[in-house]
Amino acid sequence: MPRYGLYKAAFEALALPGVPGTLRRFSAARGLIFTLHRVLPDAPAPFAPNSILQIRPDFLEAVILRARKAGFDIVDLDEAARRIIAEGAKPFIVLTFDDGYRDNLVHALPILRKHAAPFTLYIPTGLIDGVGLVWWQALEDIIAANDVVVFEMPEGPYYGDGGTLEQKSATFAQVYERYRKMPESDREASIRTLAERYGFDLAAHCRDLIMDWSELKTFANDPLCTIGAHTVYHYELSKLEEHQMRAEIEQSANVLEAQFGKRPKHLSYPIGGVAAAGPREFAAATDLGFATAVTTRPGGLYAEHAAHMNALPRVSLNGLFQEKRFIDVFLTAEVFTLMRRGRRLDVE
Repeated sequence: MPRYGLYKAAFEALALPGVPGTLRRFSAARGLIFTLHRVLPDAPAPFAPNSILQIRPDFLEAVILRARKAGFDIVDLDEAARRIIAEGAKPFIVLTFDDGYRDNLVHALPILRKHAAPFTLYIPTGLIDGVGLVWWQALEDIIAANDVVVFEMPEGPYYGDGGTLEQKSATFAQVYERYRKMPESDREASIRTLAERYGFDLAAHCRDLIMDWSELKTFANDPLCTIGAHTVYHYELSKLEEHQMRAEIEQSANVLEAQFGKRPKHLSYPIGGVAAAGPREFAAATDLGFATAVTTRPGGLYAEHAAHMNALPRVSLNGLFQEKRFIDVFLTAEVFTLMRRGRRLDVE
């Protein structure tokens, strides 16, 4: 069974009446941080491998309502940090949005304001400037539009079929995996060559998807919103030399401070998984003065995280699991701790 099928079967079992509530009653977790990216009302196209990054506005609203009904406060990151340390604090969730997508302004902000729900936007400043690459979406869009796609790889051309949905999906999976493994400079060169070959305007693509500074100011002025750093170019930090990695983090904070007059205290590592950020990056976040830094390693927040505020786990509100019966599963930290074989801490 494919991995998605296994996860779906597990979620179905865990969503049975009484199961999430029972697990939460015996849980030592103090809270959860949710990862979100895009919020869009329309159903994804048949070929949309990045649809895991998008949820519907009604699902976001359902999560907010269900979390509060289940006894969770929705808090900002400063309050979350206090509750991780405090004994006996009320359970909480944190809503975090990565990358600065324009649809956050159009579709998410009205819901967040309607329910007075605090949230965080993690901002890659190069994308807001319009000079970064939303390469994962560009890759999808170019494959979607072509029956055969030629990629320039370090060892030479790679020909990807795209005549059918299955072929497009296979080509995306293969090339995405290659891009994730290659140095950032090679990946960037490859996607730029690809875009030029197929007449795809990467700058216009970024500008269409991502907010500009004037739009982001709407969030910066909203008391519900915390602006966090997400590097400059959204590079996978583990691939960079030490000085480059630190510059990506520090410069993003400098730019955000210059734009809004307030230095961000919270950081999100791009991609955020085990391969993307580890002890070196965690140490840099602390050295550079961030109060918290989040990964995408799944898990709940426990008392043990008080000593590891630079490596906090998050739970993805995955676009493939947008069923209201799954919300209680998402709210159950022990589900994701079990995914990590019972380890509360995952900081290596």
